[in-house]
Amino acid sequence: MKHNHNHDNAPDAVPQLVPVRFEFTHPTAKTVCLAGTFNHWQPEAKTLHSSGVGQWWKETALAPGTYEYCLVVDGQWMPDPLARESVPNPFGGTNSILHVASSVEAGHRSDAENLPLKNANKP
Repeated sequence: MKHNHNHDNAPDAVPQLVPVRFEFTHPTAKTVCLAGTFNHWQPEAKTLHSSGVGQWWKETALAPGTYEYCLVVDGQWMPDPLARESVPNPFGGTNSILHVASSVEAGHRSDAENLPLKNANKP
């Protein structure tokens, strides 16, 4: 007889994936990819789509957590200019930081907590 180590008989928790959209503007780029801890630094795994006018985008879904990543623009690795945070990498460059909240709503709350407060009584 096999022993069930999952004493409450609940299925193993699978992390809920959260939708994430990356955007980038570069008028002369031919290819733009994402490489990071979410895809084992393999840029070919996440190619951005071009709108045809220098606007690039990629929608994906990631488990909640913190990730490091770079954009790979025509073979050149660079940090995301829209990233709020970055860290030095071991190659003398910079990696961008992405925090994925546990839900879209939690992400909005986190964003709102970082906005400056406005006093409605002052013009």
